[in-house]
Amino acid sequence: MSDVFDTLVGQERAVAALRQHVRNPVHAYLFSGPVGSNVNDAVVAFAAALQCPDFGCGSCEACRKVVAGVDSDVHVAERAGVSWRVDDLREIDRISRRRPLGGGYQVMIVNDIELTVSGAAPSAPALLKSLEEPPARTIFLLTADEVPDALDTIVSRCVEIKFQAMSEADLEEVLTREGATREAAATAARSAGGNLARARVLVRDPGLGERLDTWRSVPDRLKGTAAGATQIAIDIAGAIDAAMAPLEAMHVEDLTRRTQEAKDVGLRSVGNRKEVEAQFKREERRFRLEELRFGLSVLTGVYRDRMVAALIEAEESDDAVESRASYRVASSMRALDILVETNERLSTNIDESLLLADLMLSLARQ
Repeated sequence: MSDVFDTLVGQERAVAALRQHVRNPVHAYLFSGPVGSNVNDAVVAFAAALQCPDFGCGSCEACRKVVAGVDSDVHVAERAGVSWRVDDLREIDRISRRRPLGGGYQVMIVNDIELTVSGAAPSAPALLKSLEEPPARTIFLLTADEVPDALDTIVSRCVEIKFQAMSEADLEEVLTREGATREAAATAARSAGGNLARARVLVRDPGLGERLDTWRSVPDRLKGTAAGATQIAIDIAGAIDAAMAPLEAMHVEDLTRRTQEAKDVGLRSVGNRKEVEAQFKREERRFRLEELRFGLSVLTGVYRDRMVAALIEAEESDDAVESRASYRVASSMRALDILVETNERLSTNIDESLLLADLMLSLARQ
């Protein structure tokens, strides 16, 4: 018999644990796993199961309202800045002390709790206080991509549900279930790096193959001139801009669906519209960063293949050819070092255009 957890492909151990816990829930759960590992879908599914009289049937009004994001007792907390602030956590605590309007629980969803220990003023103690003194009908659902040691005390107050990166086969299965052709699903799954959210965008992107070709063509297009390197950087930035279109369209569709479903249950509008729109913006920033990392990984593969081919040629050729091949090996190794450095710079919030321009100029000099 199907239920709200059936969509969580490739997470059998986590799903088994959730099905058990929903019948006798505790006050706090921590969902952890790499980006795109189905954590967000799992949180929504578990929240629906908590509100459902049949523990997540997937078809009743309670399940539909949670999945649609219109259950007034399921609150998705939002932070005001890059990191969680103490004021943000105090507001979460205030809302958590409300009595549920329906017959279920007051469910508090707090994403990215690793950001309570970052920034100038860590806010983790404020979250810990809420977890130590929870109201009887409130359940906290926390998420984190990674759980730093500084959160050990918070982790000790929760049941941790761990998720794993999804395999290409799992991603392909989800995408085909959702209506993609087998070929499109396979291409998107190969390019998603185990990230389901990214795979769902890529499968709708008709420009994915062309974007792959743009990155792969970089070494052959570099002619050692600044003008040529700058043009390649501009072309790649344009390709990334185009890659954002499917995600932006998905967000418009999602908001339209939420609005209609809110009206269907008698609400005038989506109650947490600002929170939803803020989440969309974060997803778009993350996707753009992932596109850059994706491109750098493709380019790394190209230079690695060129280095291996040059090594083989050097071993099988005469002295003159060996010398030229050795030069290509050294050049490819320098390019790989540049790509590693560029990847590290992505975490410094450097301007994207400047990063790409610096990268192409550096590669052009090799």
